[in-house]
Amino acid sequence: MTWFGKRRQTKAVQLMQSHLSLTTRAVEELVKAMEHKIHRERELMEASIARLSRMEEEADSIRREIAFELTAGEIPPHERDDLLHLSRDIDWIADWSKEAGRILLVAPVERLPDTLAKKGMEITHVVKETANAVRACIEQLSERPREAIRLADSVEDLEEKVDALYMEIRSLYPTIDFSKVNPGEMFLVGQLFDAIENITDWCENTIDQVRLLAVRML
Repeated sequence: MTWFGKRRQTKAVQLMQSHLSLTTRAVEELVKAMEHKIHRERELMEASIARLSRMEEEADSIRREIAFELTAGEIPPHERDDLLHLSRDIDWIADWSKEAGRILLVAPVERLPDTLAKKGMEITHVVKETANAVRACIEQLSERPREAIRLADSVEDLEEKVDALYMEIRSLYPTIDFSKVNPGEMFLVGQLFDAIENITDWCENTIDQVRLLAVRML
């Protein structure tokens, strides 16, 4: 039964890698959607957001499969709970990517000043880098837990970079020319960048859980 439980655990971790692959691809689609929106390529933007939404839905399905694998096997309760927690944290990355995509559909980023639009692109690229760093961290979890712990530090560094960019973006709000963007539209822009920043908050939460699991695997 111990062997069976370990098999279940291993399969759950493998499913998490697929889960995170979909999640990072969703973040990549968000970056593409932002680029298309800024360049006024609405059809391409909508196509990217549609793909993002499908990936998030598929990620939800995999998360349910992970939960089945963990609850069906003879896995110690603390390990099962930790892996379930990790799976949910990963899912929040996809959820906030989808939320950012929904807001992007209506937020007028194409009419923002160039300085703010450039910062918007910069922060989304760093968010993508952060999500990919989380994926690399989790890929090491089963076989190389010490390496997973080391890679978790790089995720934190990227999250801090996103925080700094987020503050730079907010500092630009008072400089907006409201003859081009009205206050209601700026509210949506603010919500967009809040959602983008939340993606990396959940990246950080995810690697906190990775550290916990990695220490137990040593």
